[in-house]
Order: sequence, then structure tokens, then C-alpha cells
Amino acid sequence: MHLKNENLLIILSVVVLAVFLVNMFSGSQSANDTRISELIYTDFKDEVAAGSILSAQFVGDTKIEGFVDNGQAYRTYIPSNDPGLIDFLRRNQVQINYIPEPGLPWYLELVIHWGPFLLIFAIWIFLMRRMQGGLGGAGKLFTLGRSRANKIEPDQLGITFANVAGVEEAKSELEETIEFLRDPAKFRKLGGRIPKGMLMSGPPGTGKTLLAKAVAGEAEVPFFTISGSDFVEMFVGVGASRVRDLFEEARRTGPCIIFIDEIDAVGRSRGAGLGSGNDEREQTLNQLLVEMDGFEPTDGIIVIAATNRPDVLDSALLRPGRFDRQVHVPLPDVKGREAILQIHAAKVLMAEDVELNIVARGTPGFSGADLKNLVNEAALGAARHNKTALTLVDFEWARDKILMGPERKSMVMKEEERRITAYHEAGHALVSVLLPKTDPVHKVTIVPRGRAMGVTAYLPEQDYHSYKQDYLQHRLIIAMGGRAAEEIIFDEITTGASNDIQQATEMARNMITRWGMSEALGPIVLDTDDQQIVFGREIGAEREYSEDTAEKIDEELRTLIARQYERATQLLRDNIGVLHRVAELLLEEEVLDGSRIVELVATPGTPVLQPEG
Repeated sequence: MHLKNENLLIILSVVVLAVFLVNMFSGSQSANDTRISELIYTDFKDEVAAGSILSAQFVGDTKIEGFVDNGQAYRTYIPSNDPGLIDFLRRNQVQINYIPEPGLPWYLELVIHWGPFLLIFAIWIFLMRRMQGGLGGAGKLFTLGRSRANKIEPDQLGITFANVAGVEEAKSELEETIEFLRDPAKFRKLGGRIPKGMLMSGPPGTGKTLLAKAVAGEAEVPFFTISGSDFVEMFVGVGASRVRDLFEEARRTGPCIIFIDEIDAVGRSRGAGLGSGNDEREQTLNQLLVEMDGFEPTDGIIVIAATNRPDVLDSALLRPGRFDRQVHVPLPDVKGREAILQIHAAKVLMAEDVELNIVARGTPGFSGADLKNLVNEAALGAARHNKTALTLVDFEWARDKILMGPERKSMVMKEEERRITAYHEAGHALVSVLLPKTDPVHKVTIVPRGRAMGVTAYLPEQDYHSYKQDYLQHRLIIAMGGRAAEEIIFDEITTGASNDIQQATEMARNMITRWGMSEALGPIVLDTDDQQIVFGREIGAEREYSEDTAEKIDEELRTLIARQYERATQLLRDNIGVLHRVAELLLEEEVLDGSRIVELVATPGTPVLQPEG
């Protein structure tokens, strides 16, 4: 239909243009005929009076053609205010004849009279098709209420549960749903009812959409996928119409699965906005609630939704009968990260001695998307250095780049700044090795990355789901180790510890106000996550304690950090020789493995080196 409309419009345009060109060409050709002499009307009458004009043939009412006595043809044009011309010609014995003015051929007359109407009609058809989406236009005026869901057949994606790792609990929940769609009698014979909806929630990048694609690959039923934002438009009633259209198509197709990504775009709590309570988004949500559990049957239709913000969803959406199950998709643990790395590493060339469990241990807090990006960055870095296979060094380089930014090799540092940075990082690393029950130091570097002048990286042996008070206090001591080393060696402090101080302050405040780890205040929660959100921004929480309690919190905060700073200072003073040795090695090599620092601490009789300058 697209090509036919365009061809029709082009053909009509060419025909109309050809007609005007023919008229113009024929008119100009007759006007420029050199065999006919053009006479001014007054000269024509003078020639008639002189007897030189032999004949006068009227062509219509505006033109006279004929011959003079020397055989030359002439042409003149008649003014409208000369009614005595015929009598004048007869008195001078001029032969008079009359012929009608020649017209255009019938087909040209048809084009001239009907061509503009046909052209306008063709343009109208073209615009209507464009507005309906037939030509891929952006208007789509007549399809605003139609569902924008993509229908996917089971064999179209090529993604199955074999491509998903690190979220085994969520996989088992979805596998049960798929099994019901394949064999519903197995569940119904005991009176069971399959959940109508499943809500997947979790941090970004944990694989919620990938799980939905795996469902599409595993289930032998049609799969409709749509984003929450696709329902909402500026026109009132469009979102609700799209919801109705989606479920009507699903009922005709069933059994099937509907996947709604980012459902918080349409499912936020009603009445929480600043506008009226009857806005377009709320109408869309109301229609969704009715379709999921209303009078219309929904047998064989399972709705799966994904969101990063389950806390903002309307309570009516989360009740049993709509989203019966809420599946949390968390960040993967160390075993999950290793399994995810194995899936992505199978697509790249790796050296045989690469141990992915080491990479997994060094990436706590990474999501599945982060790990995929890690493998890709490692492959790009290895290719840039003309390597034939990825090594552990490439994965470490990619991890450091993702966490701290690329190396700033072009940055010129003064020797004094390098020495301060070396002692700062040596202070972190040495305190970490000296304290028990801390994460092992992986490596220390004074190569600038991003906004950091140096980095001390750790390699946790396991993921932590809860933290002991001793572990958190040791983390505070490690954070203060860099500032303590600067003050001990140079008797001055710099801004290099700003990030350490920020992290230590935040951790100490959580220990006091949220985790009940303060002897003075006791096991009381004084701070919550209940933030006031306006226009999508957190503007703070209402304080639920008095000014006197606030002063106690501030005093406890200062005391806790000061006490850990003193412990860091004492540890470094007691091992000043090792501190100097680690800093000097950093200045020489710029990068040190954590094992070398452990060896220096374990070496008896390490000489005490005095700082230069």
C-alpha cells in the first residue's frame, strides 16, 4: 500500500505538470512563428483603409488572422470596445470569415478540470495512511488507542534459562509458571490456581528483562512484551484503551504471557502526584487493575512485570489476585557472579589459567549487566594490546576502569604529590594487613584513575549479608589509615582523604542511627529510608528525634571516628618501618600486590627507614 500510494501521487503530479508544459510550449511556439507578422491594431485598420488587407478571419472573439496584398500572413488582436469593426471591413471590401478558437484535446481538458481534485484526493489518502502508521509516520492519529505490544513467538528469541545464571530462585518461580502453561491439568486436578501475575523487582541490571526473554524462549505460548511508558500519552483515555486492546488480543490468543517492563511508569500509587486524581496515568492504572482481576475472564493469561521501584507501586496492584507473587531478583553472590562470568566468557577467547572465581571475588556488588560489560571491556583492552587471549590481568584492568575510571597516564604529578599519595595508600594497605578479620588486600597502586590519585583494592573471600560490629570498626580504621599516614610522615594533612572521610562518616552514622551500635544511644533506630519524593527527587526525611538526641548523635559520631583514627595512628607508629618500605616500593613500581605487603609485615627485623626530606 505504501508504494502504490506514492506511485499514484507521483504519476498524477507528472501528468498535471506535462499538461501545463504542453500548453506553455504550444502557446510559445505559435507566438514565435516567424511566418506570421504581428500587427498593431491601429496599423491593421490603416492597412484596411489603404486596401492592403485582402482577408480577415476571426478566430474566436479576440484574434484576427489573414493575408495582405503581398501574400504575407498577419495576426492582430481585437479590443473589446470596437463594435463597428465588421461594417468597417465590409466598406473596404475585405473578405470576412469566422472560426471558433481551437480547444485542447478531450483528455487534456479532463486533466485540467479534474486533475486538481484528483491530486488533492491523492494527497489526502497519502496523509491519512501516514497518520495511521502505514508509511511509518510519527503521527499515527488513528491508532493511538491500539496496543503497542510486540508479539513474540516461542522460537524467535533464542534465549532460554540456560542463558541465565545467578538468579536461581527467580528461575524456579518462572519455571513453575511455564510448566503450568504447558500442563495446566497437573495443577488443576488438586484444585490449585496458577498465579495471575508475577512481579519481578530488584536493582538495575540484575536480569529481570533477560528472565522475561528466557520465559519467551522456554514457553510454547505467544509472548506479548510492552513497556509501562508505552501506555501513557498526552491524550486522555489513550492508555486505558491500549490496556483494553492488549488484553483483548491476549484473550483471542491465549494461553499466553504478557510482560510489562518498568511497570512503575504506570503503576505508581494513585493520589501521590501533584495533579488531579483523575489524570491519564491513573485511568490507565484503573483499567489495568480491572483487566487483571475484573469481570472479564483471564484464564490462560499470565502477566509478568518488572520494576526497580516496587515501593512506589499502588497497593491494589500488589494484592493477591493481581500480582500474586513478588519475585525479588537480587544482585548475584560470588557463586552467581562466577556462573554469569562463565556464560559471557564462553563468547571470548581466554587463557587456560584464568580463574573466574578470582574475578568473581573481586567484583562484589556487580550486577549481571556489569559483569557482561566487564568481560567486554577486558576483551577490548586485550585486543588493543594485540593479545591473542584474555588473561587475569585484562579482567583486573577492566574492573579498575569500570570502578575508578581509565588511567590518567598523561597527568603530571609533582614528586611531593607522588610521595604523599604513596604514603596515603601505604597507610590503607598496612592497616588492612595488620587488622584481623578484614578483607585481604588485592593490590595497591598510585597510578591516577578518574578522580582518585591512588587506589587500594581488596579481594573479599565471601559476600557479606550482615556485618559484625568489629568488622565495621575495622573498616573505619582502614578508612582513617590514609589520613593518619599523611599526618605521621609529613606532619600535615591534604584533601586526598576526602572520599575516605565521607565513607567513614556515612558508615559511622549508620552504625549509630540505624544499626543500634552505640552504647550511649542503645538499640534504637533514629534514621529511616522514608524519603520525601517530589518530582522524582529525594528532598530529605522528617526527623523523628529531639535536638538533644541530635546533639548526642553528633557527639557519638565524632567520638567513634576519633577513636578509630587514634587506633589507625597507633598501628602505623608501631610499624613505621614497614610503612616506609611499602611507600618506597610504591614510588619505585607504582603497583604492588597484596601478597608482597603481607610478606613485608611478616619479615622479622624490617629496618626503620626515615622519610626523605
